[in-house]
Amino acid sequence: MDENLLWEQNSASGFSRLLGYRITEWEQGRAVVEMTLRPEHLNRAGLPHGGLLTTLLDTVSGYAGCHCPVPGNVRRTLTLSLTTNFIGIAKGQHLRAEGLVSGGGSKIFFTSASIHDEHDSLIATASGTFRYHRGSESRDGQPRA
Repeated sequence: MDENLLWEQNSASGFSRLLGYRITEWEQGRAVVEMTLRPEHLNRAGLPHGGLLTTLLDTVSGYAGCHCPVPGNVRRTLTLSLTTNFIGIAKGQHLRAEGLVSGGGSKIFFTSASIHDEHDSLIATASGTFRYHRGSESRDGQPRA
């Protein structure tokens, strides 16, 4: 398993722990985030809240652009824009979001992302623009050469 994926899984943010999503696949230009829905993730209609879906799309898009193959290096990003499209109604309890880098350069990158339910039905898509924050860093936050 990729050392940085393992580190990221074990160092999840408070927000990801609160919502219960987890990065499950991570490579250059691509990431997958998955989660099991709980009652608190649903809106008044009993469907996954749009804010939750947008969070997954934003998160998986950022991860897609910040994978670093060097063990111990952590890249961070800032979302500049995210356009979300809600397409279908999720059935079941499991969501899988996939993000892909579609272009960019050394400071800015562009992504496309999608969410599917456990029946592989398309639920939502997004396109995003992200900026790298300080480039690659060590786990202690110090710049790396």
